[in-house]
Amino acid sequence: MTRVCLVGVSLAWLATTVIRAQAPAPAAAPSAPLGTAQSVGRIDYATQIQPILDEFCSDCHDGNTRKGGLSLATYADVLEGGRSGAIVRPGSSSTSLLIARIDGSTDPVMPKDEDPLTPDRQALLRAWIDEGARQTPTSPPAPQPWELPITLVAPSVPASPWPAWARPVDRLVADYLARVAHRTTPPEVVSDAVFARRAFLDAWGLLPDQAELHAFVADRRPDKRDRLVARLLADDERYAEHWMTFWNDLLRNEDGVTYFSEQNGRRSITPWLFDALRRNMPYDRFVSALLAPTGDEDPRGFLIGVNWRGETSAAVTPWMQASQNTAQVFLGVNMKCNACHDSFVNKWKLKDAYGLAAFFSPEPKLRLYRCDVARDEYTGPQFLFPGLQRAPRSDSLEDRREAAARIFTDPRNGRLPRTVVNRLWERLLGHGIVASSDEMDTRPWSPELLDWLASDFVAHGHDLRHLIATIMTSRAYQLPAVPRAAEPVAKGYVFEGPEVRRLTAEQFADAIGTLTGEWNTWPGPPAPGRPGPASVALRLDSDSPSSGVFGREWRAASNTLTRALGRPIRDQVISTRPDDATTPQALELVNGERLTAWLSRGARRLTGALDRPLYSRYNATIAGRAPKPRGFDLDVTGLSAVWLVVQDTGSNEPELVAPVWREVFLEQASGASTRLTELVTADGTRVQHRGDALLGVRAPSVVRLDLTGRGFVRMRGLVDIANARSEVGSTLNPSVRFFIFDSEPELGDLLPPSGTAPIPPPAPPTSARDLVDRVFWQALGRAPSDRERALAEQAVADPARPGRLSPTGVADFLWAVLMKPEFQLLF
Repeated sequence: MTRVCLVGVSLAWLATTVIRAQAPAPAAAPSAPLGTAQSVGRIDYATQIQPILDEFCSDCHDGNTRKGGLSLATYADVLEGGRSGAIVRPGSSSTSLLIARIDGSTDPVMPKDEDPLTPDRQALLRAWIDEGARQTPTSPPAPQPWELPITLVAPSVPASPWPAWARPVDRLVADYLARVAHRTTPPEVVSDAVFARRAFLDAWGLLPDQAELHAFVADRRPDKRDRLVARLLADDERYAEHWMTFWNDLLRNEDGVTYFSEQNGRRSITPWLFDALRRNMPYDRFVSALLAPTGDEDPRGFLIGVNWRGETSAAVTPWMQASQNTAQVFLGVNMKCNACHDSFVNKWKLKDAYGLAAFFSPEPKLRLYRCDVARDEYTGPQFLFPGLQRAPRSDSLEDRREAAARIFTDPRNGRLPRTVVNRLWERLLGHGIVASSDEMDTRPWSPELLDWLASDFVAHGHDLRHLIATIMTSRAYQLPAVPRAAEPVAKGYVFEGPEVRRLTAEQFADAIGTLTGEWNTWPGPPAPGRPGPASVALRLDSDSPSSGVFGREWRAASNTLTRALGRPIRDQVISTRPDDATTPQALELVNGERLTAWLSRGARRLTGALDRPLYSRYNATIAGRAPKPRGFDLDVTGLSAVWLVVQDTGSNEPELVAPVWREVFLEQASGASTRLTELVTADGTRVQHRGDALLGVRAPSVVRLDLTGRGFVRMRGLVDIANARSEVGSTLNPSVRFFIFDSEPELGDLLPPSGTAPIPPPAPPTSARDLVDRVFWQALGRAPSDRERALAEQAVADPARPGRLSPTGVADFLWAVLMKPEFQLLF
């Protein structure tokens, strides 16, 4: 397959410095005492206040720039506030953030990097706020800013303007669409085929097969969409396999990942998490187990975090990570800034982060550090919302964690259910009811919808599947998708339907497995015996010759393809993945070796041209901070050749790793032996002689030994790396795998899987037409057009073998379908 991608990117950056002389402020009218409410104001916003904001604040806070999420371009923008919340509290300048920033009582002082506003300007702004922040002197005082209440009360549900929108969620959304979006007629929902594709991918992360899709479309029962959602969510295994990705991102769970500078490897919570999802553990118990693990099977890894070696910032100790992560994931509070200093973008203070951290720290009292400078200030366990505070039974870590779990799951804590409701709505519809699930103090586009869903979720025992079903069976979920805005902003957002979403990396990869039967692999449970041909091993320090079993993509290690498609490095909480098309993504999709090899194997599997798996005689990994050589002693009687293969499997600097075959001898029946270095010619680059006993190679490399007529019966030696051990663990973290094969291996399949696929493989296509129809329906949810069918059938046909399919042509056809926006996007 030859693909060419020409990508041109140009970036221009312009920095300007504007120096302005401050003109006299607009004169303020004489004012009466402002301590009491007034029926009429004296200050006009348009002529006296807006000119000040335009002159001194517009560079950073106009309608387009919105630094900190704040625009001061209009009166409505000023009242709306930014990510820090409301900046104006009508009637109270002393508690208004706008005044605190301009008079220097709160950092950062505004205007930034310029002279402060003159006293008369500051006095004018104070007077305007104190008299009610009116738009005109005769306008009523501005309303008080919206604040998210702590407690949760189910709102009343309005009557629906449209009879078919009868469920509570639909009535709330219909009322909103009529009032805010000015809809006079109900919008149509998507077709059955589009709904089914959306539902399968959202519930299972898998494409529906052609037969299921046709059966669903043909079903005439009026409740068939409800039935489909219920059936999908009732499959414990496939539901859990899909939703693992969502929770792994949030909980920073990644199997087998140890960062180069990490002191202790992270502890996986995968077995617990998968079981919790499969059993549909109630969410309050789910959170409690994460915050207060007690037994050996509990998810202790969540609170461990990432532990870096050497001196680290006080803001990233394990307990400070626990403070930031628990607040962000479960409460929708972003505390990354105030883990180091009082936040400049929201209301949270340094002491808030340390107070929450004290629930999880080794000692019950923590000393505060501001930007890594110790302060003469200490705190014990303190919750972010004092009204929910509970004192631990004792100062022990177990009791403090248990107290945290009780506070987070307190029935009075409405933030816990609201936050998970918003996260799931955002995952399923592309935009949250609150714009960002990490900033839950922002005003929702429908507070009533958020609170009704959260109340219903609690009333149904914190049942996550019930919540997902409630959303997926709503007409809001079933509306046609709308284009996504460039930035997911809270201001000006009007809900009109789900946003167009991109398939996740895991969904993209699993779709290839579904279409072709070729899946990625994961270690899985150890298989009994060796799956390959028998061999005599006199001494064999070998790993399994199989990569394990076929599995869903979340189980496999990330690779260049899935990373380009957005699979994150989970060293921090990932609430949302980047959804933009990027140059690395384009290069991986068009010319990437990973996708090309995957589709090639998948096409050969589909067409019956895939050879039986070849298992290695020996394979061993040399990895870690203290790598040790590993040995082999193999019977090579009767072999005409062996292949010595080395691959890098994740070294931090693979170009510096020096793999070697050490002290390798081949022996004849007489006992005479020959060194490997005598049989292999060095080329000075890929293969080097490092003395008589060391054959140095690169990773990757393949060395073929011709044994024909040599009478060798035994091959023994060691695999190792030649790097000085003083380098390893300090600047180098190697990971290389050595293989020995008795037949020429396929380099893209050195560790063939064993076992069965996650779902039954597709049946071999009976014809080109059968294949084209199946792929179009399964991948795109529709039949091909006449033009598409003609081109596709021509592409997959083998001109040299009439009536047969060409593996190369099938791979190209699959690639062309995968590149279509209607495959990669959920409409």
